[in-house]
Amino acid sequence: MRTLIQALKTKELRKKILFVLFIIIVYRIGSFIPTPGVDYNVVNKCMATIGSASQENFIGLVNLFSGGAMLQLSIFALGVMPYITASIVVQLLRVVIPRFEALHKEGQSGEAKLTQYTRYLTIGLAVLQSTTILVTARSGALFNYQCDQVIPDGSVFNLVVMVLIMTGGTGLIMWMAELVTDKGIGQGMSILIFMSICSGFLPQLWEIGYGTNGPDGDWLKFGIVVGVLVVILIFVDFFELCQR
Repeated sequence: MRTLIQALKTKELRKKILFVLFIIIVYRIGSFIPTPGVDYNVVNKCMATIGSASQENFIGLVNLFSGGAMLQLSIFALGVMPYITASIVVQLLRVVIPRFEALHKEGQSGEAKLTQYTRYLTIGLAVLQSTTILVTARSGALFNYQCDQVIPDGSVFNLVVMVLIMTGGTGLIMWMAELVTDKGIGQGMSILIFMSICSGFLPQLWEIGYGTNGPDGDWLKFGIVVGVLVVILIFVDFFELCQR
């Protein structure tokens, strides 16, 4: 606490901290802005209908990493997942493609080139993932076929526009993360990853420990969840180390 107070007293650090908080707020607001073409009222009814069942499958796990934005079909529905996937792929390609390993050994100029490849791959994955999500939502599979049509207009033009908007949202997330890295504190993408996880994970953690069963609920389950949180934090640190 003393360190935080001291940091806030320093003008330069205070500006950086406030800038990071501003980017986080913008990122969280974007997670609740629905993509044009989505019936937001139907989406809210779907979320209320399926409840916690949506968190018990792979889609629920991906939704956790997007901060709950994916099932809401917001403009930031893809979250940081395309960038994480692209970064992992580029890291693996260093073993397969000698050119990538040579760029890595070139230093700052080579890393800048690899970062550029990561951005291109992120956009490509964003197009693929957004198309998959929208087609899945259109068919009803995204909500386990328990909800009405969340995308009333299923025309090709409308779906293409929605794909472009979601892809643009991913590009905006990358840009904000780079701004945090350049003008803020820490590695921008790692901070956004952490905030995405916390925004969806901490409410569930509270519900498990202090939910319907009261403070004397299933503490074994609570402990397991805390352990998973620690593993996620280690993953975030490892991801930041790989970025360096």
